[in-house]
Amino acid sequence: MRYWSIRARLTLIGGVLVAVLCLVFAVLLLLGIHRLATEYLTEQVAAAGSRTAYSIEKGALRDPIQGTHDRDVQVVDHQGKVVMATKNLRGAPPMANFGARNVLQPAVSVVCDRVFGASNCDIVAAVPVYYQGQSWTVYSAAPVIPLYVHPWLAVLVFGGSLLLVVAITYIGYQLLGRVLLPVQAIRTELDEIEAADLSRRVPVPLGRDEIHDLAVSVNHTLTRLEAAMEQHRRFTSDASHELRTPITAMRTQVEDALCAAHDTDVAAVARSLLPSLDRLQDIVTDLLTLSRLEAGASLRREPVDLAELVTSELGRRPPLRGAGETKEIVCELAAGVVARGDKLELSRLMTNLVDNAERHAERTIVITVGRRPGDPRDPRFATGAAVLEVADDGAGIPPGQRELVFQRFARLDTARSRDAGGTGLGLPIARQIAESHGGSLMIENGRPGARFVLRLPLAVPTTGADA
Repeated sequence: MRYWSIRARLTLIGGVLVAVLCLVFAVLLLLGIHRLATEYLTEQVAAAGSRTAYSIEKGALRDPIQGTHDRDVQVVDHQGKVVMATKNLRGAPPMANFGARNVLQPAVSVVCDRVFGASNCDIVAAVPVYYQGQSWTVYSAAPVIPLYVHPWLAVLVFGGSLLLVVAITYIGYQLLGRVLLPVQAIRTELDEIEAADLSRRVPVPLGRDEIHDLAVSVNHTLTRLEAAMEQHRRFTSDASHELRTPITAMRTQVEDALCAAHDTDVAAVARSLLPSLDRLQDIVTDLLTLSRLEAGASLRREPVDLAELVTSELGRRPPLRGAGETKEIVCELAAGVVARGDKLELSRLMTNLVDNAERHAERTIVITVGRRPGDPRDPRFATGAAVLEVADDGAGIPPGQRELVFQRFARLDTARSRDAGGTGLGLPIARQIAESHGGSLMIENGRPGARFVLRLPLAVPTTGADA
């Protein structure tokens, strides 16, 4: 199929529409002119008959009738006999057989054939006249005007319409070319943009129109795509680095064992490899979890009592130790704080927060469950929020870096390095779980350490003090 550009298609459609409109206009114009000309001719024919009738009444008319220009005139007596006529109708029968009631209202009709010849029609006006005590009739006639009125008028109207169609189509084609120039510029720029360099943007026209909005939307899309690609590159680089570290350690251990195969204790080597394998397994598991959450995997929605969830999860955890002493977990749990969600996912979220607090707390971790009143500014929590807080008394997180910790494999300082035992994916997973439940996970001011605040929509109305 032959390729037709939008410009050519729009020009063709516009040209056809203009041609149809011009044709309709030309036809209507000719019909209007024909009607006006016919009315004028009818008045002239009737006037010619009236003048002849007046001359008969004065006794000033002789046969053949003179002075009627191009009008055919007959005078018919009361017996229907032609007594006078113009030269070209002498000896011809009456041109019509109808009459008029009075001189002021001549009867007019179109008569075909008869004395005018086969297939010829004339406009005939009948004017009554009283002569010598008898009622006579004066017939005057003129050929009807054709629909096209005059050949030169038809040529002028239809020729002008054709020229108008050509002119409008050409002007429209040129204007469309100018209008679509920004689209061509956008397409050219998009063709040159490659995945390796997404920093380029398409030109934005100055006019505030649909093409301007298209260019702005394309640039916004390119900005989001660039950010996503940059995040993907960083994630790939960080994931490769995180996976390479335990792999390198295991390879070194295996190579050392092979170099001294006779002196190597296989069980000892296996035990030394287990921590690295555990770390690899944790990273791969977290990556799969993030991928599943970002893919929008469906979650079970059931009432979950946050206080019961915290109590159950803490009951399965071993005592927390750090720097040679046991760390204490303090719980402040309000009863009846219920959210709807997937219990396993919410357990994973809480475990990640507690694991993070355990790595950075000095002595104490405080877990709080409560509720907060509805916020009309946030439709997610219009009826209230179920709140879970996990706070530690560690070094804390500076306000400017609080969003950074929710990025994959993010590291802030030596106190929060990979040596602390985390994969760098726990907090990103926790936020993803919170958002998939219609809630939020933020870091708020703590005394003195970090305080992670989870908000979820309340499942049922509850009573009690606000958190």
